[in-house]
Amino acid sequence: MTTSRRTVVAAAAAGLTATAVGTGPAFAAAPAAGGGRPYKEHFGTLPDGTRVDRWTVASGGTRLGVLSYGGIVQTLELPDRHGRRANVSLGFGELAPYLTAGTYFGALIGRYGNRIARGTFTLDGRTYRLPVNDGPNSLHGGDQGFDKRVWDVEPYAGDSGTGLTLRRVSPDGEMGYPGTLTVRVDYVLDRRGDLRITYEATTDKATVVNLTNHTYFNLAGEGNGDVLGHTLRIAASRYTPVDETLIPTGELPKVAGTPFDFRRAKPIGQDIRKGHRQLVFGGGYDHNFVLDKGVTARPETAITLADPASGRVMDIATTEPGVQFYSGNGLDGTLRGTSGTLYRQADGLCLETQHFPDSPNRPSFPSTVLRPGQTYRTTTVHHFGVR
Repeated sequence: MTTSRRTVVAAAAAGLTATAVGTGPAFAAAPAAGGGRPYKEHFGTLPDGTRVDRWTVASGGTRLGVLSYGGIVQTLELPDRHGRRANVSLGFGELAPYLTAGTYFGALIGRYGNRIARGTFTLDGRTYRLPVNDGPNSLHGGDQGFDKRVWDVEPYAGDSGTGLTLRRVSPDGEMGYPGTLTVRVDYVLDRRGDLRITYEATTDKATVVNLTNHTYFNLAGEGNGDVLGHTLRIAASRYTPVDETLIPTGELPKVAGTPFDFRRAKPIGQDIRKGHRQLVFGGGYDHNFVLDKGVTARPETAITLADPASGRVMDIATTEPGVQFYSGNGLDGTLRGTSGTLYRQADGLCLETQHFPDSPNRPSFPSTVLRPGQTYRTTTVHHFGVR
């Protein structure tokens, strides 16, 4: 039986934090996984002299490490069916590789998660041009997106959990996007150890917004081989096929009879090498799945990832209408992770809850437009358990 599958209630009470100075993830000084106030330590310094902190949050058997740089989930420790702990998030043990790798390990993505075709969109009759950083397209907010910014971080602890509030104001015109965007993101661990991520934003001009998180998961433990034996279920009857530059064609075909049918759990490696044209374009899975539930006011469970060997299970509930499943196709053995292991193809996977790629150029897709007076708000909950 899988444990810890309930919807998380966000913690709200503010708390204090102790500080310590170090050069990396000093787990010995961090709170035990059973709980405690968030703990801050020095992780590194940017070339311009800006300090980067690493915050550790622990509750209910889960321990989470988050960087002020990029809002990066640097570590996520979970027990297996025997209570043995492992870090299930790919990342680096020091700051420097995060500045150059281009993999978005664990990063908070914005202003627009995923791709916008040709780095351009039109809103209210005006055309906006964005940095092109992925072939002919703009990816994840441009080359200096939210993943490359230092966030203000505040800790808190309350009866329902403990966590972090990350804040940033993105100025009008940053990376070509209109409007001054005021952003708040909460990372919360509840008393059962489930992780809730809540995104909020307001603007002073009409703009487009699509925030997500880019954690690479390996439930066997980071550095313990590939995820092709993990099983995945996605409650999605349709997906958005792409062209050779990974921009959606606008079609919404059914997954039935294709390698994209994850309506029943199956091993990720079962169909990944079958030569389907879409898998050729992506070098594996790198596609948005249209969740059957659509946009919802509250998070609804739509995704289940499981590692049969360790017994770890992760259910994902979200308010978002889509999820980008990326099977780690670009990992090529050149990056050394937190355990010292070189990451190779499919050593981790991403499940980025989101609105659809290129929505600003696709009126038939759910809208990503945010206007003054409105509040952008989405929530994704990761329920952790074992079986």
